[in-house]
Amino acid sequence: MRWKRPGIEKYTTFAPLYDILSAEFPVYRAGRRRGIDLLRLQPGDQVIDLGCGTGLNFALLQSKVSADGLIVGIDRSPAMLRQARRRAERRGWKNVVLIQADATTLSPASIGARVAAAGGRELSDAALATYALSLMPEWERAWTNMRNLTKPAGRLCVADMQRPTGLYALLTPLAVAACRLGGADIEAHPWTAVERDCLGVEAASTRGGHLQVRAGTAPALRRVPGSVESGE
Repeated sequence: MRWKRPGIEKYTTFAPLYDILSAEFPVYRAGRRRGIDLLRLQPGDQVIDLGCGTGLNFALLQSKVSADGLIVGIDRSPAMLRQARRRAERRGWKNVVLIQADATTLSPASIGARVAAAGGRELSDAALATYALSLMPEWERAWTNMRNLTKPAGRLCVADMQRPTGLYALLTPLAVAACRLGGADIEAHPWTAVERDCLGVEAASTRGGHLQVRAGTAPALRRVPGSVESGE
């Protein structure tokens, strides 16, 4: 049976409870923290959080980019973005721009223009996707858009899930069930795109290999089909 992307209605229903039901602190926080560390963000940086959900990455990102930086959260679910907005408002974060868009179909140029209109830059210094790409059957399109929202030689990071390994393989049924509940494809392995397309890739894993993190630097020249640089 072909895996299907979870409907937006699911996140509309569960958005208010997502932070409670997501096993964030016992499991998934570790992967977020490691991925954001590997982005090597600096104060003043602008970073894309693709599939930002309720904004669980925001506090960690704020600690890196400071009030002088900018966080651009993109998500297709209005309900999840409402929770993200409430999080930012509660914490008094004025440097968060939230955009409703489908990561697989968005126009990078249009998103860049909206960010610039909000006081940011069209291209960001870095971008990450945490536990988001595995929700998308066409995640390669989202990855391409993520790259195109980032400046040449910018930093890119993907943190996502696979079956636990080694002694932790005993927990595989629990991991599979958790991914199924959230609508993620545990076999997607989207971090392989970072390994394929980035330079100086750094790898990390945690929670018995269930959480996989990859970060690297985008090439200084973009590959454009038909261009001299690409040779296509």
